[in-house]
Amino acid sequence: MDFNTELKNRIERTEGIITKYLPKEEGYGGRVTEAMNYSFMAGGKRIRPMLMIETHILCGGDGRLIAPFMAAIEMIHTYSLVHDDLPAMDGDELRRGKPSAWKQYDEAMAVLAGDGLLNYAAETALMAFDLAEDELDTTFVAEAMKLLFYHSGINGMIGGQCADVEAGKSPDVSPEQLIYIYKNKTAALIRASMDIGALLGGVDDDTLIAIDRAAYNIGIAFQIQDDILDVTSTEEELGKPIGSDDKNNKTTYVTVNGLDASAAEVERLSNEALDILKGFEVRNEFLEELVSSLIGRKA
Repeated sequence: MDFNTELKNRIERTEGIITKYLPKEEGYGGRVTEAMNYSFMAGGKRIRPMLMIETHILCGGDGRLIAPFMAAIEMIHTYSLVHDDLPAMDGDELRRGKPSAWKQYDEAMAVLAGDGLLNYAAETALMAFDLAEDELDTTFVAEAMKLLFYHSGINGMIGGQCADVEAGKSPDVSPEQLIYIYKNKTAALIRASMDIGALLGGVDDDTLIAIDRAAYNIGIAFQIQDDILDVTSTEEELGKPIGSDDKNNKTTYVTVNGLDASAAEVERLSNEALDILKGFEVRNEFLEELVSSLIGRKA
């Protein structure tokens, strides 16, 4: 398998699925849907919906119910980036090489675009109920909804963002606080993606727990690698400003543990995750390569 060629094909396939759910830019509310779609279509590798569908395939899913959840997870991820970039948060003016939503439009419209994406994610995920063919399907969709909004809410991503903001006010951030932030701000949506993919594949509880553990490791490793890149990469490579953590006086895994220890932890977490994914009777080699490329990425 030529991974880079296959990755391009899978990104295109994922784009084809999720863009069907974008809202129309019309009426008096057209400006906010324009800002929503601008942010959604600003680029990116569609990591979360791709992890969702590839985990679904690994777990023997038939794909009947998953498309609305693929779109919804990307909408939630995009809204979080729109709000992260605001001056009240990180104040970044670039996102994926393009002006951030608040720079392209204004702060008020960026706030509304983020709100709109979150709300529309719920509307989109609920469309999966229309695809249900029996009571079991309906149960799966309901459980997937719970996972989606648990991991993206106050016990997940938003809770992590809150802890991140509060940590920025203090020079003393404990290792426990830092892991809480990473577990929730970053890993939560990756867990939601892979857990929903597995759940809709009809796996048993033990398998779902194993997938969740792999997803947790992937999420933590992904964020530590992001910290590393904020120090070692370039603005051209990342498509966003580097040195943001230092500028904002943020405590990160790198500032606490150094580059070498951070890189070693990324390797440990990724190896554990890959061992879990490779333990399935039927393997998904593309998923394994995808995880390796995400965690070991240079941009």
